[in-house]
Amino acid sequence: GHAELRRLLYLAAMQACRTPAWRDVYQRHLERGLAPVQTLVILARKLARVAFAILRNGSNYQSRITKSACVET
Repeated sequence: GHAELRRLLYLAAMQACRTPAWRDVYQRHLERGLAPVQTLVILARKLARVAFAILRNGSNYQSRITKSACVET
């Protein structure tokens, strides 16, 4: 793949792992014994899939945390 796109996805994963919406995914993979770099690559791939789905469907991003908060209120 394109090196710049890979770099940007990796940097996005580094920021995403600090957010409540993605922290659980990051921690779950770390607890399975994966290295932090491997976990960030997994997170970057997930972010790419989410971004592609948003573009494909023309929808807005809603995290699972946001969805569950809407259901609870």
